[in-house]
Amino acid sequence: MIHFRHAIVRPPPASFAAGLTRADLGAPDLALARAQHARYCAALEQCGLALIRLPPDEAHPDSCFVEDTALLTGRGAILLRPGAPSRQGEVASIAAVLRERFDELPAITAPGTVDGGDVCQADGHFLIGLSARTNVDGARQLQDLLARQGFTSATIDLGDHADLLHLKSGLGWLGDGRIAAVAALAAHPALRAFEVIPVAPQESYAANCIRIGRHVILAAGHPGFAAAVRALGYSVLALDLSEFRKMDGALTCLSLRF
Repeated sequence: MIHFRHAIVRPPPASFAAGLTRADLGAPDLALARAQHARYCAALEQCGLALIRLPPDEAHPDSCFVEDTALLTGRGAILLRPGAPSRQGEVASIAAVLRERFDELPAITAPGTVDGGDVCQADGHFLIGLSARTNVDGARQLQDLLARQGFTSATIDLGDHADLLHLKSGLGWLGDGRIAAVAALAAHPALRAFEVIPVAPQESYAANCIRIGRHVILAAGHPGFAAAVRALGYSVLALDLSEFRKMDGALTCLSLRF
């Protein structure tokens, strides 16, 4: 089981509403987004994590979604290369923070692209989504780097699932050999080794969840999935993420946990 002790977080900047989004849910309320982010940080602390709080990055509207910039594996750090050109500048400031904590920082290089939202760690194994943000070259580079750290990996092509921006838009690692997954991914061969906990179509947003110790943080408003998680013996912390959902964001996007 992955044991997190720290998390890197960054609040949404004043430019947040200018970020990328495919959702048709209206413009985000910045004050509410910042309040929701504060509650998210409090939940991470409640789960025992020490936070590394970065200041807002006004030059990059999507910069609160720190997960897309790097991958922290427990055996090292890897700098990613986000698939959206407007987000690639976010990596430099995260790299500066990681250099203080990691001796080596291998990086995905052009023409490869990888968003952290497409990478799900399931203990010693990684699932990597091939999406509009993560291409084949980037996934290949990442698999090579993970192999050097002693990890195995597999790819999942999201080409037929246009509703999923990232792999973790449709699945989440629950630990104990369990993965929460939406119907579109539940039967994928890459998940055969796991116990799949189904997420109902009307609660698909809840698939993006975070397991920390015996806690599972999930998006509020999904009682069916919350009940299923509690039945497995986990404690549930439910958070309202309405303003981040408007900008294609979810729980895992908002922190780099290690």
